[in-house]
Amino acid sequence: MVNPRGPPRARPMDMTSPGPLLPPYGVVVGVLLHLVVYLFAMLYSYAEQLFLKKDDNKINKRDAPAICDLHRCKDGPVRNGHIGQRPPSINPERLKDFVEEDYLNGDVKTWEMKIVSRNEELLGDALSLIPQSSTRTSQSSHNKLIRFEDISAAAFKIQSGVQKTPCMYSRLSKQYGVDIYLKKEFLQYTGSVKERGVLYLLTSLPQDQQRKGVIVASDGNFSMAVAYHASELRIPVFVIMSTSTSPARVKMCREYGAMVISYGTTAKDSQMHARRLAQENGYLYLEEEDSAVYLSGLGTVGLEMYEQVPKLDAVIFPAGGHCGLLAGSAAALKHLNPHISVIGVESESFPVLQQSLKAGHPAEDQACSNHHFYGDVSGLCFGNNSLQLTGKLVDKVVAVREEDILISMLRLLEYERATVDAEGAIGLAALVAGKLPELKGKRVAIAICSGNVELHLLQQCIARALTLDNRVCRFSLVLSDCPGDISKLLEILAREEARVLDIKQERMFVTSELFSVEVTCTVETRDKMHTAQLRNALLERYPTAAWTER
Repeated sequence: MVNPRGPPRARPMDMTSPGPLLPPYGVVVGVLLHLVVYLFAMLYSYAEQLFLKKDDNKINKRDAPAICDLHRCKDGPVRNGHIGQRPPSINPERLKDFVEEDYLNGDVKTWEMKIVSRNEELLGDALSLIPQSSTRTSQSSHNKLIRFEDISAAAFKIQSGVQKTPCMYSRLSKQYGVDIYLKKEFLQYTGSVKERGVLYLLTSLPQDQQRKGVIVASDGNFSMAVAYHASELRIPVFVIMSTSTSPARVKMCREYGAMVISYGTTAKDSQMHARRLAQENGYLYLEEEDSAVYLSGLGTVGLEMYEQVPKLDAVIFPAGGHCGLLAGSAAALKHLNPHISVIGVESESFPVLQQSLKAGHPAEDQACSNHHFYGDVSGLCFGNNSLQLTGKLVDKVVAVREEDILISMLRLLEYERATVDAEGAIGLAALVAGKLPELKGKRVAIAICSGNVELHLLQQCIARALTLDNRVCRFSLVLSDCPGDISKLLEILAREEARVLDIKQERMFVTSELFSVEVTCTVETRDKMHTAQLRNALLERYPTAAWTER
């Protein structure tokens, strides 16, 4: 039967490609999932390592005191690095500059690693003498004799904060028959050796006390050293001075960075006011005592002298009431070489140290001078530590006159260009006065430890010293009131090479002849021999000439 619709059509051919060009959708999804899982695994591993490292660091910090022998927290000393780097300003709100917070709301603790040093390990015994009271720097119960290790540790810690002053051969050696080496401590920034003890004391204070500040009541070298170094360490510092203090010294302390307050008419009034302020505000009241920390800082002078001058035979230091430099340096020198003679020099007017050594305890009833010329030389003996060290280690203590100190100041100014005060010149005064004949021909070092003499006082001291040294003399004679008589007198002075400093004529109050004039003349000569020669020449021409005795 024929299909009415016609023959069947042929099926079209399949035109698709033999295989797919892109991977199936499921394969793509699988690869992406594996990649995401791999990334998550890597991130998790990295995060786990970070957390483990942080925990290890925290554990190491907590275990640091037992492992690395670190400083104690809170009550322990701070800053064991170089003093030359200026620390950030102290601000209680900026804790990140001074501490590390272990917990956000927990206790704040500080740890600081020791600098590795052989002698630094023994520093803790000396630093433990710093009390935690806010009224004084030290108490007698905390004091003990210092060791050589304490002094060497102090030298290591303050080496970049104070000058290593030169110890130079002096031209005065030929004049006195002794090989003299002068340790020029007056070249320190504040002009005093006390910077050494003050810097070591301040850097050994607890950190919380450094933030609160310190207060001192003095107008001497100690207060200026505290003012300067406390300001450099960013420690708030207050200086209480009496109203009788020299304006120049007040200005100097303010320039160093201290807050200076004038209170009271005497030093005792200032001290009482300072103690009251310290108690009310939490300041640490500092006064010059003989704590082991302070003496260790001063003793670094002895270390440097031993290093700078080989084959020393003797060393001379100022003594008096404040004999911390003598005691601390003697501890260092006797440890290094027991054969070195250590000699202390004090004033005959105030033999505080000799009386204290004889009594076996600090002399309390010794009258002291308030005159600025003597300074710390005439102060009271301030502690048993210094006295015990002096009695045990110092070979000799001698006393000199005020005249010898003045001439010593003149010698240092002329030969060394060194402007020093009585405390700085008293060591050389022992040689000037001939108190140490056993040192002839030997090698001797002398500590010139202070140069803070006020200008008006310096002028008086030099004028007086020139008179004592027979370099300035005064004479009076009566001349007839005729033209040419005074010119003849001046011719004689010129022939004898005397320099006229002053000449006065008196006519109204002359008790001799009516037409006569009394002439008073002040002249300068080279030395004692020149003065005697001028005197003989004048007496030949004017037999009635009268010399004003000094």
